Amino acid sequence: MSKSSVSKLVPKVPSVGASRRAAYSASTKRALVDVAEDLFTDHGYANASLDMIVAGARVTKGALYHHFSGKQALFEAVFERIEADASKTIQRAIKGKRDPWEKALAGLRAFLTIVQEPRYRRIVIAEGPSVLGYERFREQEERSTFANVVDIVRSVLNAGTWHLDEDMLQTFARIFFGTMSAAGEVVATSTDPEMAARRVEAAVGFLLAGIQALVEDGIELPPLFAGEDDDE
Repeated sequence: MSKSSVSKLVPKVPSVGASRRAAYSASTKRALVDVAEDLFTDHGYANASLDMIVAGARVTKGALYHHFSGKQALFEAVFERIEADASKTIQRAIKGKRDPWEKALAGLRAFLTIVQEPRYRRIVIAEGPSVLGYERFREQEERSTFANVVDIVRSVLNAGTWHLDEDMLQTFARIFFGTMSAAGEVVATSTDPEMAARRVEAAVGFLLAGIQALVEDGIELPPLFAGEDDDE
């Protein structure tokens, strides 16, 4: 076998220098996001300067611009991480829950705990829409947490004997997603977030109890809900 043939069979191993550079680059980016998260939470977007961020991360502005186009891009990275963390927390809360009502309440309680966190209240609720713009804000929100809402809504509606098509299920999910977004804002902007969270849990729990009663009583949904044509 020729040397050229052997070289094609042997996988290329990254050099030690390249690995170290990649690790350093990743740690620099992580440090910038960590520091930016703390500063955005404590001081707000407008009052957290790039000078403060690079000083806290102990890097140069050149290093910052290597990873991010500017402060807004850095804010978006922080926003995405917070939303991703929130989604993972909710997923852990509902994982393994077979009872749909228990699953829904577990997801709700996890969400209500998250929206009381200072970083979520400030970065996601208070400043997310204005810094990112409403459309981008909603896009990021849906990307991270909408799948959890669909999962919970599907479990709740499948508890009945109803045969909902996917379009109707998605309609329910979007309505509940909007409800939870509004509920999160109510809690996050309240002067007493803990009490506000208790009120939201009671209100949403009441709505879930109504759906559960429909399931247990075997109530049929109107034809349109089941995906049938309303003119039949």
